[in-house]
Amino acid sequence: MELVSPQAMTILQLNNYVKNLVKGDPYIQNILVTGEISNLTFARSGHIYLTLKDKDASIQAVIWKGNAAYLKFQPEHGMKVLAFGGVDLYPKSGSYQFIIQHMEPEGLGALNKAFEQLKQKLEKEGLFDPAHKKRLPRAPRKIGVVTAPTAAAFQDVCNVLRRRWPLADVTLSPTLVQGADAPPQIVSALERLDAAGMDVILLIRGGGSLEDLWAFNDERVARAVYACNTPIITGVGHETDTTMVDFVSDYRAPTPSAAAEVCAPDRYDEMDQVLVLQNRMRALLQQQINERRSRVQYLQRSNVLQSFSSLLNVKRMELDQLYDAMAHSFSDKVVEERNRYQLVASRLSMDNRMTKERHRLSVCAGQLTAYNPLNVIARGYGVVRTADGQVVETVTKTHPGDSIDVTVSDGTLQCTVDQIRKEVPSDGR
Repeated sequence: MELVSPQAMTILQLNNYVKNLVKGDPYIQNILVTGEISNLTFARSGHIYLTLKDKDASIQAVIWKGNAAYLKFQPEHGMKVLAFGGVDLYPKSGSYQFIIQHMEPEGLGALNKAFEQLKQKLEKEGLFDPAHKKRLPRAPRKIGVVTAPTAAAFQDVCNVLRRRWPLADVTLSPTLVQGADAPPQIVSALERLDAAGMDVILLIRGGGSLEDLWAFNDERVARAVYACNTPIITGVGHETDTTMVDFVSDYRAPTPSAAAEVCAPDRYDEMDQVLVLQNRMRALLQQQINERRSRVQYLQRSNVLQSFSSLLNVKRMELDQLYDAMAHSFSDKVVEERNRYQLVASRLSMDNRMTKERHRLSVCAGQLTAYNPLNVIARGYGVVRTADGQVVETVTKTHPGDSIDVTVSDGTLQCTVDQIRKEVPSDGR
């Protein structure tokens, strides 16, 4: 059979046609399906891709980024869920998928599931560890409160503190306590009070539904409570309500008013305690006085005080003896030191005199050396003597033909005077 059709459809046209049919069928749009999650993938874009399956079939599904941001729990493999959305077809591949607009765990609300997941996560990280809990001050002077300024809970806390402990200064750090914008505001309010140097901080809110209290289950708020250096008391909701900050805080009170009572002591109880301490102190002082009085009376009757005068005289004599012994010892010591000083001074004087004599001897030795004729002869000069041994200082003591002896450094020359010249040579020789 030959098929000829100038109006043949492309595959894309066919898929788009089917897509329009699917999108236009109200039966498969805005429907609720139940299934188990598998092939779960969290894309970098923020989209979540998964497969919903039961025992008989499976379908590809996707949660676009905008809807994924509003999920109240973390999807997990094998989790049974209820998914609301509609069927769509992807034209390029011809495959259809379920577009999920909202999803929650089957049999357990999304908020409860998210609460349990975050609780397990923070507990593993040690945020609930009792070792991290800070000690509450006994009598705080600066109390910070984090809540809505118009909340009845704030007025209840102020009334309790005014009645129990009016000495404290109460500082409100206002914030939203409900809605999507509440968590970051609560974090900022806590940080402001923590930096302001409060003695204790109350994080409070009145009662409400799980959704109303959800800001206090936010991970950012829980970590901010853990990071505070100031002790924090939480009083959120009613006694049966438990939020994430209750596990992280240093003390969990069942209500805001109870948080105020835990925060500060009762002034009347404190006054009673002061009276008790005063009475106890007075009794102790009276007991001490009685004991001292009895001791004084005993000493007054004792032999020691009766013979105190004679005992004092004996001690004075002993003191005089010690003084005399010390004076003699000191005098002997002075004499010994004086003799030693004179000996040292004499030795120093003798040393100075010997030094001066050594210097004079050295000077004389130098002069003798300078005037020694042998030293002069050693430099090339000679001593002239007549035959009878007289030193010839001038030519007038000799005549031509006389015999003379000339002594030089290594011997004597026997010479005869041939001629006498009285003139002095021009070179000085």
